[in-house]
Amino acid sequence: MVIGKVSVIRGGVRSCVVRPLARLFTCAGNMAKSKFEYVRNFETDDTCLRNCYIVVRLDGRNFHKFAEQHKFTKPNDNRALELMSRSARSVMEELEDIFIAYGQSDEFSFVFKRTSTWFKRRASKLMTHVASQFSSSYVFYWKECFGEQPLLYPPGFDGRVVLYPSNRNLKDYLSWRQADCHINNLYNTAFWTLVQKGGLTTVQAENRLKGTLAADKNEILFSEFDINYNKESALHRKGTTLIWEKRDETVTKRIKQSNEEEKDVQVTRSRKRVQAYHCDIIGDQFWEEHPDVLEDDNC
Repeated sequence: MVIGKVSVIRGGVRSCVVRPLARLFTCAGNMAKSKFEYVRNFETDDTCLRNCYIVVRLDGRNFHKFAEQHKFTKPNDNRALELMSRSARSVMEELEDIFIAYGQSDEFSFVFKRTSTWFKRRASKLMTHVASQFSSSYVFYWKECFGEQPLLYPPGFDGRVVLYPSNRNLKDYLSWRQADCHINNLYNTAFWTLVQKGGLTTVQAENRLKGTLAADKNEILFSEFDINYNKESALHRKGTTLIWEKRDETVTKRIKQSNEEEKDVQVTRSRKRVQAYHCDIIGDQFWEEHPDVLEDDNC
């Protein structure tokens, strides 16, 4: 193979020289075996242990400031929560080995199958791919959730990878995150109710709630503001659980008949889609209703 023409002037006469391509470029195979290849020995082997669920958890970086700058509604902004869920769905649709995800506030946990071989189970690859897909989706779908309100600066999310060997370990992890959702949301609901409806300053509200238990906060909400916390939005109290489910879809297709005439025919087909649930996942009911979510512990 040859490439281009190089003009050379000799004695006032312009001549053209055709050079072989191989002389201008070094073969990729030769470069891979160069003297510099030793630097690969500095890479750390971060392959995740086999037969373990791989959990990648993302947390918003400095999201308290981000929420203030973008005037999120307190204690919960449904637009922001919907954007988190939309971004999480995008991650699951990109990486189909993620079979369940759970999110609340500014965090989301993604669980890969124990049998997953995506990116050769390298923790750094899995974490960075999830984080980059989630972050870019958050920016991409911002307008879909916030309308004309501008995104003032790019959000950031940090991530970590944790391995869980059994179904019990994984369920306890997800239960931990949902319990955290309940604790934080109950406090925030009581705190901002005291500020917005009770007329307290943030410092006064903080002092009022200092040392209180869950029952105390429930009592404050009910006796002083006629708010039954158990009737608050399940999205806020329980967070969002995303799983894959098969759903039947009916579409209309136009087919050509033997007499050359076209006819509209309804066709039903089954497709897997990411479905959202705002329910308790600490108890057994959710898992009994969705027995195919978890893999067999004997795999």
